[in-house]
Amino acid sequence: MKFVELKEKAPKVLVESLASIKKELFNLRMQKAEGKLEKTSRLRECRRDYARVKTKLTQLKSV
Repeated sequence: MKFVELKEKAPKVLVESLASIKKELFNLRMQKAEGKLEKTSRLRECRRDYARVKTKLTQLKSV
């Protein structure tokens, strides 16, 4: 997910995507702990996507 893609989204959609990213992040951490995680780079991508969405929500609150 690029930050440019987040510009067009409504705050409600951002909150929903934040929840789904958080669930995926939890599942990826569990897979890593069990040793079943095949694509380890996805963990890093999810963390960064989560940070991007949180940043955009913070920007919207300050405006």
